[in-house]
Amino acid sequence: MADFDPAQSGAEPSGAGLIRAEPAGAEPAEAEPAEVRTLQAGSPLLRRYRRGAVTSWLQACRVVAVDSSGVFCWLPVGAGFGFRQQADGSPVRAAPIKDFTAGRLRLGGWQDRSALIWMPAGRAHSVWWFFAGSEFDGWYVNLEARTGFWRHGGAFGVDVTDHELDLVVAPDRNWQWKDEAELELVTGLPGYWDADGSAGIRAEGRSVLAELAAGRFPFDGSWCDFRPDPGWPVPRLPDPLPDFGWPQR
Repeated sequence: MADFDPAQSGAEPSGAGLIRAEPAGAEPAEAEPAEVRTLQAGSPLLRRYRRGAVTSWLQACRVVAVDSSGVFCWLPVGAGFGFRQQADGSPVRAAPIKDFTAGRLRLGGWQDRSALIWMPAGRAHSVWWFFAGSEFDGWYVNLEARTGFWRHGGAFGVDVTDHELDLVVAPDRNWQWKDEAELELVTGLPGYWDADGSAGIRAEGRSVLAELAAGRFPFDGSWCDFRPDPGWPVPRLPDPLPDFGWPQR
């Protein structure tokens, strides 16, 4: 997950810090699969992180571009954001699924740094270009699995399973692993992955490092001067939040 603790840094939700229970009642039979190539730049897109049957994180973004390489979206400071919170107010992270189920969803606004997020087609990671104001501030590689894109009511999005282990890459391309201990902590727990799955997560990270070492995209300087359309409103979380299981089949 991102390279900061939302409860102890500028990423903590701002404003009212609303605690919201997820919608109750029977779930719809399914969400509608969505064709991403029809999306226009500026369209809202929700990254909905899941642990078991519950939402663990939410990021309200805007589509930047869709091409054969994947989907690019923009997560600006102030965008709608949510995380699963324990009774003491701390975020639920690298924990048994039951802890996520027992937690509650705290909603607010993304802070600290904006991010351009690329979700490459067919790969088990996303790459984030961080920006401090308008200045490029390094890359972040979030190792993750994603569902197909979906549409539910008026919301469009994708579900994400975070793989705990990440890579932090400085603007000069020096890098380090992040959250290795968290990967080991959850490996083998019900609802997570086994040792083979953990090895696969590390292998995905090493494949990204090979691209970094070769200076290939996305580490070739592309998008480091990105500026969002100044006419785009700050994206907000849908209300009510999408409430469905995925996939249903």
